[in-house]
Amino acid sequence: MPESEDVPPTESPIRIELRRVPSLVIVNTGNGKGKSTAAFGIALRALGRGWRVRVIQFLKSGDWKTGEEDMLTRLGAEWWSAGDGFTWDSDDMESSRKLAVIAWQSAAETLRTGTHELLLLDEITYAMTWGWISTDEVIGAIKNRAQTVNVVLTGRDAPAALLDIADTVTTMADTKHAYNAGIAAKRGIDY
Repeated sequence: MPESEDVPPTESPIRIELRRVPSLVIVNTGNGKGKSTAAFGIALRALGRGWRVRVIQFLKSGDWKTGEEDMLTRLGAEWWSAGDGFTWDSDDMESSRKLAVIAWQSAAETLRTGTHELLLLDEITYAMTWGWISTDEVIGAIKNRAQTVNVVLTGRDAPAALLDIADTVTTMADTKHAYNAGIAAKRGIDY
């Protein structure tokens, strides 16, 4: 009897032999909401497994206190909101660019030394697509990272070269979002 959408599958959809790898590169991109939220879920899972986790936010400043930062740092994650906020609020775009470069230099060091099993680079794609940090340099550092460093990168418009080296790419798309209907971000849901 052929399987249909109304009947649960009775055979595994996995058709290849699975293997273990020392680390993965994961990209959450797209115009939909949830890229960072999904990445923070991975960070939570990693902490639950005893991994050392480092989060670097490339645009958000330390002025915003979010629920995910509060909980993940309580659980042991190292967290750095390296940016100065939304670019449209910036009085000095060159300063914003310099902050992204400093954040990238720190991230590159983590990739090189392997001090953390998970490095989450939140909103890094913006710094790449705006030319604030070199996409080629990011790709090279990820390719040459310490073997045990898993990397999660988030942000819209991820460069094609980044998608090419990623093991997993998820593209978020809004079907419907409260913010688009004029509803402000809600504490506990959005931050």
